[in-house]
Order: sequence, then structure tokens, then C-alpha cells
Amino acid sequence: MQLDKNNFRTLIKKKLAEMDEATYFKYSAAIHKQLFTLKIWEEANTIAVTISNEREVNTTAIIEKAWKAKKRIVVPKCDPSTKTMEFREITSFDQLERVFFGLLEPKVQETEKVSPNEIDLMIVPGICYDRRGFRIGYGGGYFDRYLTQYHNHTLSIAFSCQIVESVPSERHDIPVTTIITEHGAVN
Repeated sequence: MQLDKNNFRTLIKKKLAEMDEATYFKYSAAIHKQLFTLKIWEEANTIAVTISNEREVNTTAIIEKAWKAKKRIVVPKCDPSTKTMEFREITSFDQLERVFFGLLEPKVQETEKVSPNEIDLMIVPGICYDRRGFRIGYGGGYFDRYLTQYHNHTLSIAFSCQIVESVPSERHDIPVTTIITEHGAVN
């Protein structure tokens, strides 16, 4: 039986919810270690990343490591009324506020918008991925639309339980270049 996107979301969210806290932090740390050894990480000056929520790979350590290395961190700000997204630079976690669905996003009045061509590396979120780099996101389509105007490096960070044989993909879907799990790079 071929699963649709919503079935995949339900299945993977269940697997992630079953992960105990010690395993979550251990696997997140293993993913961070591998990310920090990549050439693209070393070369990137401006890195786009989401603020992790629930059982996504923890991104706090990624952001802190980037700041220590004098890299710019930009995080997404979504506009549900227009279904658009922009990235804004943060220099402190204090510049974030909780918005819809409990997500943390930058405070517009305290941050500057960054254009797509200024971003060297985008860490693209998702619920599950296949080995070709195709992903299933959270259903809003924000990253799918943004990726049509972004042409630099993309990668995703995920736990191995989020990697499946094949996800439903459409002609307009843009795969990520690399997926890093606690066991290494997938593609």
C-alpha cells in the first residue's frame, strides 16, 4: 500500500514521539558533529535554519556553534495570510517570539530581512525524507515555495527513523542535496 503525505506525517510523528529524551539528545549531538565537519558548513557565512520544535533534531547547538564561529544565522518568518516566508537575521534567542502552532519566529521589529542570495546554506526542515532528497514537510508549503527562489546549498538534518524508501513527490518538488542522520549522510 502506498502511503500519502498525511499517512507519512502520522507514522513518522508517532515514531518520533516514542523516542526517549536521552536518545533524542544523543542522536541530535551525533548529527551536529557530522554537520560541523562538512565543507559547506565551514565555508558558509550565512546559514538558514529553523528553531527546532517538539522532536525535530535540536537546532539550538547548531545556532550557538554558528554564532561562536561568527556566522550569520537567519530564521524563517512566515506570513499565514499570504502563505509566504522570509528569513530574518537573529543574533540572540531573545529576538524570537512564539507564534502560530507554537513555533518560534523572529520579531520583525528587532531583526533584518535577508534576501535568498545572501544565504549560503539552508537547513531545510521536514517530517520525512527519501534517499533522493525529496521530503514531506509540515503541510504549509512555505519551504517548497521559498526553494523556487533559492539556488545555493541545501541540506536536511533528520533522525534515521525519518528516512523512508520513497516519499510522494511532484514535478515541482525540489530535493535537498544532502540529508544527515545520526548514522551519516544519506545521499
